[in-house]
Amino acid sequence: MRTVGTVSRGVRCPVVKEGDDLVKIVTDAIVEMGKEQNVTFHEKDVVAVTEAVVARTQGNYATTDQIAKDAQAKFGCDEIAVTFPIMSRNRIAICLKGIAKAFKKVYLLMSYPSDEVGNHLFDDDLLDEKGVNPYSDVLDEKKYRELFGFVKHPFTGVDYVEYYKELFNAEGCEVEFIFANDCRAALQKTKNVLCCDIHTRERSKRRLLAAGAEKVLTLADIMNASVDGSGYNAKYGLYGSNKATEDKVKLFPSEPQKFVDALHDSLLKATGVDMNCMIYGDGAFKDPVGKIWELADPVVSPAYTERLNGTPNELKLKYLADNDLKDLSGEELTRAMKEKIAGKGSESLVGNMASQGTTPRQLTDLIGSLCDLTSGSGDKGTPIVFIQGYFDNYSEQ
Repeated sequence: MRTVGTVSRGVRCPVVKEGDDLVKIVTDAIVEMGKEQNVTFHEKDVVAVTEAVVARTQGNYATTDQIAKDAQAKFGCDEIAVTFPIMSRNRIAICLKGIAKAFKKVYLLMSYPSDEVGNHLFDDDLLDEKGVNPYSDVLDEKKYRELFGFVKHPFTGVDYVEYYKELFNAEGCEVEFIFANDCRAALQKTKNVLCCDIHTRERSKRRLLAAGAEKVLTLADIMNASVDGSGYNAKYGLYGSNKATEDKVKLFPSEPQKFVDALHDSLLKATGVDMNCMIYGDGAFKDPVGKIWELADPVVSPAYTERLNGTPNELKLKYLADNDLKDLSGEELTRAMKEKIAGKGSESLVGNMASQGTTPRQLTDLIGSLCDLTSGSGDKGTPIVFIQGYFDNYSEQ
């Protein structure tokens, strides 16, 4: 029995720029990695590319002026409410700068004590100490400061209320803060709302419209088409964007499936092996110390080859060892375990006790999270991830 299961390799490549042939760059990097590491390619291997380099080579960027022009054209008014922006200088601040340029006044509704991905304005325990009910209490800036003071984020050293206030004021936009966890609190101020929440945006939009809002858009509606030659993302708009410069954002990749399909065909031609391909962004996991949920992108993987669709269909080895096979040991246990796994077939194991505790998540979310952890977000220089053995099991040699 071989001793190695899943192997995830970060693969280096040259720093890419707008207009580079990324399909060729990735193909060449995988082929060279195979030669260097004496890797034999297999049909179930996965080649994943981070969304950042895909968007960069596409030139999928937008300036704050282009964001402002699009937002103003779609709302056609001077005042709006902006609900639930996450606390991030990289993810949302440049988008907010563009929004600030578009309007004379913005009511900025912020969730508390944290945003939807776990960035905290202040410690949860202060809610109990101050007698505040986050499910019902609506606070203005003055009351917020009286209760919680000026708290800086422990990782960034930033007071995000002050930071966002300065950002809007610098663009000549008046900002009025609302602290609440019900998006409908914004309707006390205006009937025009831009929802910035990521994973709950459709629910927020539905609730606002049902409560009497006149116009409700989400960030997916801003920069979903080109403005004055800008980049765009037809499906996600500003979601998934990152700061590029002080006045420009890099958007989520445009038409990502075309890239994935082209990469698949290129790798097949270069290696003779029909491998799986995908684009990945943020992984879907939570930091237990910082309490931050990593997934600030709208999805983990915006595009992937068909065989990566679905969820795992696995048996729990611990359950089998402690129950069905509890009286066996040694080689006999190993042989029986392999027979159990080999005999599971393709029938769904949902509801089977022997599969309880396995991870019922999409394969692309699991693999994309592995890729994000492998490549990191700093200076590793490995925007390509090559995975082998992910689809193997204990019964395979």
